[in-house]
Amino acid sequence: MLFGKKKRSIVRLLVVEDEPLIAFDTEHLLTEANYQIVATVDRVAHARDVLRSAAEVDLVLVDVNLADGSGLDVARVAGERGVPVLFVTGNLPAEAAALAAGCLDKPYQQRDLIGAIEAIEATIAGRKHKRLPAGFRLFGVPTV
Repeated sequence: MLFGKKKRSIVRLLVVEDEPLIAFDTEHLLTEANYQIVATVDRVAHARDVLRSAAEVDLVLVDVNLADGSGLDVARVAGERGVPVLFVTGNLPAEAAALAAGCLDKPYQQRDLIGAIEAIEATIAGRKHKRLPAGFRLFGVPTV
């Protein structure tokens, strides 16, 4: 495949966001970029249910501050299943870095969200990434 696209290892995404407009925009953007949205939920309990179900999830995008609790709780459950987490938030607590592959600061440009996912995918695959998107911090892939 000299000129073909690389096969993605991150395809199926769980979006956990309690701001309806942000959730809708994120889902639309990622679907247009050929990602599969397993679910878009706005509650910690719903995210835990999806992660504990038989659903295949390659990456969780989660805000830290949710209406019914903390995205850190979602990240812990994802970690138990070996699913990497991308925090998408404007307020990242220090302990979050140990639970996630990276963090993208809100507000962000759409291309930066795609770039953050691609950087996490490259890290998981052991590849170098060219440049990190604006507002994105890569923590690596935590081992649980």
